[in-house]
Amino acid sequence: MGGTAKINNLTCGDGQPLLVVAGPCVIESLDLTLSIASRLKEIAANLPIQLVFKASFDKANRTSGGAFRGVGIDEGLRVLDEVRRQLELPVTTDIHESTQAAKVAEVCDLLQIPAFLARQTDLLLAAANTGKAINVKKGQFMAPWDMKHVVAKLKEAGNPNVMLTERGTFFGYGRLVNDMRALLEMSSLGVPVIYDATHSVQEPGGLGGATGGNRAMVPPMARAAAAVGIDGLFFETHPDPDKSPSDGPNMVPLDAAEKLLRQVLAVREAVSQNQ
Repeated sequence: MGGTAKINNLTCGDGQPLLVVAGPCVIESLDLTLSIASRLKEIAANLPIQLVFKASFDKANRTSGGAFRGVGIDEGLRVLDEVRRQLELPVTTDIHESTQAAKVAEVCDLLQIPAFLARQTDLLLAAANTGKAINVKKGQFMAPWDMKHVVAKLKEAGNPNVMLTERGTFFGYGRLVNDMRALLEMSSLGVPVIYDATHSVQEPGGLGGATGGNRAMVPPMARAAAAVGIDGLFFETHPDPDKSPSDGPNMVPLDAAEKLLRQVLAVREAVSQNQ
């Protein structure tokens, strides 16, 4: 694809094993988070992948002001630090404000910039200045080639470890679509490209006061992205998605995660053998 980026001792990009960024949408409790992370680590041990565990301490862009946002930055980082320490997994989470970057970087190995904030210069620069690897989700409102400015901001700030994530584009009201050409467009910017299989099937505001989605579409979309070419796969997962306080309709059931990964790896291998 388009280049490489280092996340501690992991390398995402050209010629490297698939990077998988996975975990629940939002941190609910320490026990549940550790349980999900443990299962993902077990799956990763049997597959040729590199795993980064993801969970959010705050969902700052919820549809409704009354929706569950999370446990907050202090408790959230405590939980992520336990995952990192007990399970020896690299971890990532979203940051929403420039003032959060340094504090989150004390725990997280990868900083994630939410799609709605992809153009926020101060946030990008604060993340870059931590020296940690950065994963920026393409704004739903942005053309893939416009992400060149995001990459430039981060690299000009002295951070070469930049990744971009495709997560769908607004198509009218309440729908997202994936133009798979975006994967190649962003790869041409010289950075690794990740496909977000679960947010790509969201239906923003589809449940009135909450975001809807169709998790049945996650496997076919992930396979399609793998066929085009990706350096990483992002997906959110939960033991019982319908009970998740955030993004349940589009999350992958935890007991289906291994099957999804095996399908994506099979497509990726088939493509590589015929290039």
